[in-house]
Amino acid sequence: MRIEKDLLGEIELPDNTLYGINTARAEENFALENKKVNIHLIYAIVKVKKAAAVTYKKLGIREDGIYDAVISACDKILGGGYEDSFITEALQGGAGTSANMNANEVIANLALYELSKKHGEYDDIHPLDDVNRGQSTNDVYPTALRIAAIEQLRLLSDECAALQQSLQNKENEFKDIRKLGRTELMDAVPITLGEEFGAYAQCIARDRWRIYKVEERLRQVNIGGTAVGLSGNASKKYRFGVIEELRKITGMGLAVSEYPMDITQNNDVFVEVSGLLKALAVNLMKISGDLRLMNSGPYGGFGEIKLAAMQQGSSIMPGKVNPVIPEMVMQCSIRVIANDTAITLAAGHGEFELNAFLPLIADCLLESLQILKKAVFLFHTKCIETLKANHEKCLSNLDESFAFAASYVPELGYDVVRRVVKENPPKTAKKILDEMKEKNS
Repeated sequence: MRIEKDLLGEIELPDNTLYGINTARAEENFALENKKVNIHLIYAIVKVKKAAAVTYKKLGIREDGIYDAVISACDKILGGGYEDSFITEALQGGAGTSANMNANEVIANLALYELSKKHGEYDDIHPLDDVNRGQSTNDVYPTALRIAAIEQLRLLSDECAALQQSLQNKENEFKDIRKLGRTELMDAVPITLGEEFGAYAQCIARDRWRIYKVEERLRQVNIGGTAVGLSGNASKKYRFGVIEELRKITGMGLAVSEYPMDITQNNDVFVEVSGLLKALAVNLMKISGDLRLMNSGPYGGFGEIKLAAMQQGSSIMPGKVNPVIPEMVMQCSIRVIANDTAITLAAGHGEFELNAFLPLIADCLLESLQILKKAVFLFHTKCIETLKANHEKCLSNLDESFAFAASYVPELGYDVVRRVVKENPPKTAKKILDEMKEKNS
């Protein structure tokens, strides 16, 4: 066992534990047993730490080998296998300080191991004096969140592109299938099934474009701004160097904000991004709801499409198959909308120079991105690409409706057509209207 000290006292830790006293206190203080900090955010924090270490190595800070060891430790974490050492809860007080401390301690102890030192021998490599040199949670955490969000946005944009293509393929496949169009769930006018899917493709195309473009909002970061954006303990050479290294490590066109204090205290950008994710969620919910209705039956509903059977639908009703993929997508959409509300409220509570509730923003935003990414993938691969049209049912629903009535209004007048359709069944009404139209001509 080893003993670590802080301003509050001492804590005993197992010798092989990679985290230190700050992480141990956080584990005890925030023992929600809910979920840990999102691993993509952890990796993004480690990328920031690596960029700082590379910068300090180039500046000749500390003796040779110290920052080489820190860089190697970061690479090991990014290579995977150390997830169990990042134990802080996603919802934590302190604006993300515990997550930053956790990363500092794990990196420091891995770096010490590189130098054949024991864990906790911080006189050689210190979590704060070395790994966190020239940094603050208040510039590391927001910068890392932007990096993690951009990474997930790019993946989500790719999935939206695939979904759009799947919908466009169905638009072409179903272009000649005439069906009943509905407004307010009531019979309206004739359309084609292809036109319906074409409209779905258009709204997803908008979502794809919005998600692609919003990355620009996230590229401005406050790294180097330290506590409140005024670069209190960061040298000028470090500030210029770290952003350049961070661009190389992430492959992103990141730029230091012209006003880092703004980035440190204001989180409206995350509200904006979340709002666009909510828009995608709304569209996914709408499309999924339509598919459930069109698939309903198979004998007592619309029955205009056939969703692929994915699993048995009931423990008591033999043969029943449910539209489980659209139902899952709708639930994911509801979660994203709920997360958007949480992000909105948390961003609005950023008093003065820092938002203490950034961990909630981070957790909700990254959860929404990951849920949507996976939901969209499953939607287009297990639902859109596999669904089939029921030609006969589409036609019979159309033929047994008064959807044709609107086309006679320009020549015969609204009231005349209304009387005919009110007094006769669809096929008889159509025959009468055709005769009246021929007589008029």
